[in-house]
Amino acid sequence: MSCLTAAAGGLLLGYDIGITGGLTQMESFLEAFFPEVQRKMANAKQDAYCIFDSQVLNAFVSSFYLAGMVASLLAGHLTKTLGRRNSMLIGGVLFFAGTLLNLAAVNVSMLIVGRILLGVAVGFSSLAAPVYLAEIAPARWRGAFTTSLGLFTNLGFFMADMINYRTTAIARWGWRLSLGAGIVPAVVVIVGAASIPDTPNSLALRGRLDEARESLRRIRGAAADVDAELKDIVRAAEEDRRYESGALRRLLRREYRPHLVMAVLITVFFEMTGAVVVGIFTPLLFYTVGFTSQKAILGSIITDVVSIASVAVAALVVDRHGRRTLFMVGGVVLILCQVAMAWIFGAQLGADGGRAMPRGYAVAVVFLVCMYTVGLSVSWGSLSSVVTTEIFPLEVRSAALGLGGAIASALTFMQSQSFLEMLCRFKYGAFAYYAGWVVVMTAFVAVFLPETKGVPIESMGAVWAQHWYWRRFVKPAPGKQLDGPE
Repeated sequence: MSCLTAAAGGLLLGYDIGITGGLTQMESFLEAFFPEVQRKMANAKQDAYCIFDSQVLNAFVSSFYLAGMVASLLAGHLTKTLGRRNSMLIGGVLFFAGTLLNLAAVNVSMLIVGRILLGVAVGFSSLAAPVYLAEIAPARWRGAFTTSLGLFTNLGFFMADMINYRTTAIARWGWRLSLGAGIVPAVVVIVGAASIPDTPNSLALRGRLDEARESLRRIRGAAADVDAELKDIVRAAEEDRRYESGALRRLLRREYRPHLVMAVLITVFFEMTGAVVVGIFTPLLFYTVGFTSQKAILGSIITDVVSIASVAVAALVVDRHGRRTLFMVGGVVLILCQVAMAWIFGAQLGADGGRAMPRGYAVAVVFLVCMYTVGLSVSWGSLSSVVTTEIFPLEVRSAALGLGGAIASALTFMQSQSFLEMLCRFKYGAFAYYAGWVVVMTAFVAVFLPETKGVPIESMGAVWAQHWYWRRFVKPAPGKQLDGPE
């Protein structure tokens, strides 16, 4: 129950991204709020790359991520002081409120205020949920537990696209059904978070040791011997209390250099895979290559199914084959797919977007997006949250994740605000741009990321101390040497 509730936090993000992508090419929604975009869709001579290039439409999409960036800066502290469970509960309540406001919207301003509330909600849940999952998971299954967050995010995509597929055919008010159905994932998170205990790590950090022991027994089973694990948790919490203030300043110290680098670069690299813009704008991408609005959403549903299956596979193999292997394999797949899409768009739509893409090539684009989804799901889509929640010591974990969340939201805001304009200006070169980033990040993983498969969170310092490069910055805690590979 605890695992499912925390993972269900991914529903909030997935549902919002999925609904937004469908709404931005839904005629009833565009007619009500963005009539200039609808006019461009009806213009046969319109440059296909530039149909959806609208600053107001961009503001509608990106305001969610700007709010998420601000919320991430606050959520790191609040997750530590209020607990992981309460932070997820706050996220669910705010998502419910934002959904109601969007459902009742009569102008763009109401839409954007509602989007801001949704962004704050996801800022809280996106930080608290992966930490919750990492802290309750046994070391040998931590990758699978944390990967479940990605699975639920993709379930949110699927649910949103299924709703959009039906509502896009409803004239005038179909968009209200799409937005209003967000009440469902919000209620799931609210009810679930109210029914589960906080993590033993969080309770111990706040000095509630009896509750921490009870929580650990509830998670591991009444018959389990939890004394040794609780001892490690309490020791880590005591170490954290020595440095109770100044976590962000502490993250800048030399001994935390690897953690700071990973907090920044893993987050940046995930954003620059193009995953978020593809997730948001998949229906628009399919509309651009010649599909109707409803068939574009159907194509997005197909990619959702592929993504769900891929994340499930990733959950099964991440703790068997390790993080580095999946990063490398997924990176190669992403590069090939993005280069292929750049070639098809350039050769078939042309540099001016004035040619109609032949149906065979349009289907090939759908196939490539599906393959891209496979590569992303088994690598950066699943593993970026796995790695960033397991590598940080408790005394800087909330600060590092808050920093990473703020960077992620800032980059997502900038991309969601600028991607449609970039597609209009760069044309097919936009895909080559993201391919170049994946080359850089795959090389970084090969050289600098240590393997963390099966390592208890409390022993993670030894992984850094044994790495060929990072060992110059950190020293292992006594008794925490590991024999596994880097």
